[in-house]
Amino acid sequence: MAASLVRFVRGGLGRSFNVARTSCLVQQQKKLQSSTSDTRPTVRPHDAANQLAAFGEYVSQMLPKYVQQVQVTCYQELEVMIHPDGVIPVLTFLRDHTNAQFKSMTDLTAVDVPTRENRFEIVYNLLSLRYNSRIRIKTYTDELTPVDSVVSIHNAANWFEREVWDMFGVFFANHPDLRRILTDYGFEGHPFRKDFPLSGYVEVRYDDEVKRVVAEPVELSQEFRKFDLNTPWEVFPAHREPKDAAPKLEAGEAPEKK
Repeated sequence: MAASLVRFVRGGLGRSFNVARTSCLVQQQKKLQSSTSDTRPTVRPHDAANQLAAFGEYVSQMLPKYVQQVQVTCYQELEVMIHPDGVIPVLTFLRDHTNAQFKSMTDLTAVDVPTRENRFEIVYNLLSLRYNSRIRIKTYTDELTPVDSVVSIHNAANWFEREVWDMFGVFFANHPDLRRILTDYGFEGHPFRKDFPLSGYVEVRYDDEVKRVVAEPVELSQEFRKFDLNTPWEVFPAHREPKDAAPKLEAGEAPEKK
């Protein structure tokens, strides 16, 4: 009696479970069909620029100590210019605020403008997957003033900040491992600075005598320095095609008349 009762209960539970699973699969198939049948493209709303401007104004009101300027570019991109001391507070606010949730850092780079007092402009590009929106944060510094590292906020900034340090020489304070990432350890200078020579300061080669790679000062021939991109091979004598010289008349001879 007890065994038959157990079999009856198990059978009933199994049938109810199968029915529930079947209904769930049917609902998922209906959702999939409805999503695939909708071929309307996703378009940006007409008042997107006004929404971005309103959000930028909201950020400026929430963080008036750090936000210096807010603008919407001609490409409908929101840019927020901040003081260097506000890098940590502003990025933390944009990551954790309910109406922002910019939790993904897509890029971190720098721009060098040597004529400015603070020649380096640090640019943070953030993405909010929750609202499908992007924002650009800009700050500034010079050759000696460090900028706070944001690795504690966005782990993706680790290699980005190392790249900016390697290419531009901008120092990031409290970075867990700030060292060169693209150039060699003994590389001199920072290649993306506008005052860095195109030929660099040193060149490397393998020396058979010492059995290792050695670095030497750059020695370029004058022909290479006159390299022309429009006609790159004409400046090298070895690659010049000889031009047919015009025939010269010897003294006492006159050209034949037809």
